[in-house]
Amino acid sequence: MNQVSPAAASAFESRYPEAKFGDHLEAVRDQVAVTLPGPGERFRVAFVGQSTYFEVCSQEAPSDVIEPKFIETRSGADSYGWIRALREFAPHVIFVFRPEVVPHGLLKEFDALVVGMLTEPLPRAGGKKNKDLERRLSDLKLADASQFDRIIAFDPNIIPAASTHFDVWRSMPLPVADSMFCDSLPLPSAPVRALFVGRSTPHRSNFLASSKHTLDLHHVEHGLFGDQLKELSKQYFVAINLHNTPYPNFENRVPLHLAMGNLVASEPLSPRNGLDPDLDFIEVHNSDDLWHLLHRVADDPQRYDLVRARGRQKAENFRASVVYRRLLLDLLLDVAQFGDRSEKAAISTA
Repeated sequence: MNQVSPAAASAFESRYPEAKFGDHLEAVRDQVAVTLPGPGERFRVAFVGQSTYFEVCSQEAPSDVIEPKFIETRSGADSYGWIRALREFAPHVIFVFRPEVVPHGLLKEFDALVVGMLTEPLPRAGGKKNKDLERRLSDLKLADASQFDRIIAFDPNIIPAASTHFDVWRSMPLPVADSMFCDSLPLPSAPVRALFVGRSTPHRSNFLASSKHTLDLHHVEHGLFGDQLKELSKQYFVAINLHNTPYPNFENRVPLHLAMGNLVASEPLSPRNGLDPDLDFIEVHNSDDLWHLLHRVADDPQRYDLVRARGRQKAENFRASVVYRRLLLDLLLDVAQFGDRSEKAAISTA
């Protein structure tokens, strides 16, 4: 079983000492309507979503505060199995990746705080019209907002669009599971190889075409996640991030590959979430940029050692065990102050 690393625990304690967490929990116990764990007990925290995409964004191993469990669901799937799994686990907190795919009213029965995690790009204010983004917004409008206590957006730029249907609490990038972090930077293979993991789109195919023809570049379209992704990534020095279509975005594969020790080459990120181009990752704007970068890396991979090292360090800001512990405390304090979904519903119908 994966354990929370001492370094990660120490980093958290410097900001949120255990006494502070425990003191706040007792202070808000009578102000939070759902059942909370007893003193010294862990929070049972369920992560609900499609494991292919979101298990690497969840906390996998227990900490002294959180007892996690990932529960598989996906759009269009039968709800009975994952609802039964939730009932058996009896969570105190439920994080739902892609809340728009959950049928109406399904989560209202649970004596738990329910947090929806918006993970998909949406139209931005002032941005160009895009059919893919418009479709995602249409999907979002089908969601039942009343069964969520709080909504978190992965990107602050989507909040105006999402707010037409959800009351968005805050924005934060998707975390990276602790198991995906490497302890030391892998040595470059000979020859240097590059990897892109993601489905094919016309934009991506055009971006990769010239590099595929002349370099050792492997494109995996689907079916690779978790431990398999980590093991494959060890064989590649460079990991590539490309947008689905030419609209600005921040894909979670960027911190994921940084955590695994890859040199990341990416189209411009928006937002950057604290990552600095050409210091933490290498920014490429077109297929020629990528081709020239991969040739420079092949000639002298060590010239990018500092970029890899700094990127791996920056990835610590996304470490799931640290992020969710901090988020849990913030959630409790916010609900104690401003109420949960039942209190909001009572106010709106008064």
